[in-house]
Amino acid sequence: MRAGGPGAQDDAAYDVVVVGGGPAGLSAALVLARALRSVVVVDAGEPRNAPAHGAHGFLGHDGIAPLDLLASGRREVRACGGEVVAGRAVTAGPASDGLAVHLDDGRVLRGRRLLVTTGLADELPDVRGLRERWGRDVVHCPYCHGFELRGRRLAVLATDPSGAREALLLGQWSPDVVLLRHTGPEPEESLAEQLEARGVEVRDGVATELVVQDDRLVGVRLDAGAVVPCDALVVAPRLVLRDGLLASLGILPGPDGVVGVDADGRTEVPGVHAAGNVVDPTVQVVGAAAGGSAAGIALNADLVQEDVGRAVEGRRAAARR
Repeated sequence: MRAGGPGAQDDAAYDVVVVGGGPAGLSAALVLARALRSVVVVDAGEPRNAPAHGAHGFLGHDGIAPLDLLASGRREVRACGGEVVAGRAVTAGPASDGLAVHLDDGRVLRGRRLLVTTGLADELPDVRGLRERWGRDVVHCPYCHGFELRGRRLAVLATDPSGAREALLLGQWSPDVVLLRHTGPEPEESLAEQLEARGVEVRDGVATELVVQDDRLVGVRLDAGAVVPCDALVVAPRLVLRDGLLASLGILPGPDGVVGVDADGRTEVPGVHAAGNVVDPTVQVVGAAAGGSAAGIALNADLVQEDVGRAVEGRRAAARR
């Protein structure tokens, strides 16, 4: 079931339609294309880590610019016969021999299987100047950015109880860490003791704005007017799943706030798989790529089983004639 031509057309049919052009989706598509499957990736062009200077922890690619990594992935998928198209998938539903994915420009892509790797978006705290520094000296993950910030003055903006634990963790990268209570709760007694023992200062007050000089962060202003000096601010954004396409199929997040899948990435709807941050918001680039690769292998195995079953039925039908 391979579509013709260099690009996806209306009602083009594929073995697998992948929605989401990040590390998970492209890794899955690469596996499938190398398995000689017809596959198309629908890419809305909204990678979560686009503001970051570099992606870290990905063996062989540490520090690579996120957009360069994705551009390389698209080239590799296309070199193996897969397709990558720009577009936004809005709904999906049953179709003959699989599922139909409807794009916002009216195109319809049909696939025997659908893989959703749409990821998530970061909803940032409402502090003046914070969004403009996001991915630069306002960051969220010590494993992604801690090495580059080692030994510098770090502040943690608490919005929930996890802020205090993040401040403790950051002590691995710097001895100069301050916890800004902001809208987070007061640390309970044992946690407060750990913060004190770790040398983490706790400052009350709500952050109102970032203080920037010569295009670099130098501090955070609190509502009482005081400025807390820092070279970088660590923030835990609210993670918002980009699960609209799954919702159109009736697949909703469970009580834990994530989309449920089995070990092979299968959702509750037959033929629909999911991988990457849309099913596990905690995985980094390397984990998302690994999840996509595993989903691609599972999808091909599933299709092989279906192809073999059809071949057996065809052979039996021919024998009966």
